[in-house]
Amino acid sequence: MATADFYNMSVAYNPSGIAVPQWLNKGDNAWQMIAATLVGMQSVPGLVILYGSIVKKKWAVNSAFMALYAFAAVWLCWVTWAYNMSFGHKLLPFWGKARPALGQSFLIAQAVLPESTQFYKGGEIVETAWINPLYPMASMVYFQCVFAAITLILLAGSLLGRMNIKAWMLFVPLWLTFSYTIGAFSLWGGGFLFHWGVIDYSGGYVIHLSSGVAGFTAAYWVGPRSTKDRERFPPNNVLLMLTGAGILWMGWAGFNGGDPYSANTDSSLAVLNTNICAATSLLVWTCLDVIFFKKPSVIGAVQGMITGLVCITPGAGLVQGWAAIVMGILSGSIPWFTMMVVHKRSRLLQKVDDTLGVFHTHAVAGFLGGATTGLFAEPVLCGMFVPVTNSRGAFYGGVGGMQFVKQVVGALFIICWNVVVTSIVCLVVRLIVPLRMPEEELAIGDDAVHGEEAYALWGDGEKYDSSKHGWYSDIETTQRKKAPSGVTQNV
Repeated sequence: MATADFYNMSVAYNPSGIAVPQWLNKGDNAWQMIAATLVGMQSVPGLVILYGSIVKKKWAVNSAFMALYAFAAVWLCWVTWAYNMSFGHKLLPFWGKARPALGQSFLIAQAVLPESTQFYKGGEIVETAWINPLYPMASMVYFQCVFAAITLILLAGSLLGRMNIKAWMLFVPLWLTFSYTIGAFSLWGGGFLFHWGVIDYSGGYVIHLSSGVAGFTAAYWVGPRSTKDRERFPPNNVLLMLTGAGILWMGWAGFNGGDPYSANTDSSLAVLNTNICAATSLLVWTCLDVIFFKKPSVIGAVQGMITGLVCITPGAGLVQGWAAIVMGILSGSIPWFTMMVVHKRSRLLQKVDDTLGVFHTHAVAGFLGGATTGLFAEPVLCGMFVPVTNSRGAFYGGVGGMQFVKQVVGALFIICWNVVVTSIVCLVVRLIVPLRMPEEELAIGDDAVHGEEAYALWGDGEKYDSSKHGWYSDIETTQRKKAPSGVTQNV
């Protein structure tokens, strides 16, 4: 082994060296980075594949790219200003101070959420110490960034098949800055809902309720897909859709298992409950499809899987296994009812074109999860995670009834904030570029928007000539190139 290599290894593994400070727990740090990577893979490639395959063929590229763009854009915004707006020092009771998360001294120091110290009434005696995980701030920034990114990608599910890509490019940083950071700081970063004791273990409100409500609101302002697309919008590849869904499900181990900020017993329980609830919800949704529609729908099974994953998220490490089953039964039936029955009877839901039904799978399921956490949160498990001591669900008596009230109030804040701010963001973007694609692009799809298509198959490889307003094949393209100047060949 070369001397330089041996020196580098000795520095990296030296217990007293700067790379391995006394406070560092290598197991916690390894799990936090793995959990973050699992969540990142839910977006890329998970939701990129899912979106690209669940939509009509002509929108495959555009839908996948909306997810990919959001993932990249959030990264730059997050480390430049948004992380500290979500988890830094307090500016307002619901918002942190904007500052970069890029400096060496900040990123290699021990992670801490500076506004998370919980005080008893009176503000002098500490009830719960601040959140101070045993790994560097770089791991915390990484972990929280992929949560922010997947929120925008989930929101995009309401807008597929018609939103102007330039409008989406502006929408992402604006919504991240003025909506996501508010929910994250209020519930996770030491804001007023955090200190009041509203429970959101891993993003049922911050991520799912907000993305579902914001997606529905944005869909209202953007407008619907073309009439032809609304009438028929079949998935272009069901098997790839299942692949994306599978990545999403397995990635949820990092989504919920990483939120204790430690590789501890509560993390293990959160992962187990996540799978219990998701499996139960998928089975219930499938059974309802069979009972009422006589056939098990694969798309329906994926929706049931997602509603189960979403529902367990607010209380994944705080409820017992039997409660996870109950939550799975509810998440497989209530969102099914709102999507299959209420949606068809509601003028508002019919008017707003929510492409993938994100309102039902994320907003309804997220609210349901938060509410049931207020019922089933177990006192001992709450003591492992919730900063307000003696927290418990209503099922366990005592002050549990108040916990349910807190959960409802927290949800109402997230709903109201997202309706207002998402509307403002859409109106601002509309002043710069149209929110909806022009009719010509809506009729053509990917080739008109990106000049690219998902599948170059026989009969599907025609290109659109915007100057001629007509279709031509790749063969015709080749012959046009070969033809002398001024000569047109008929193909």
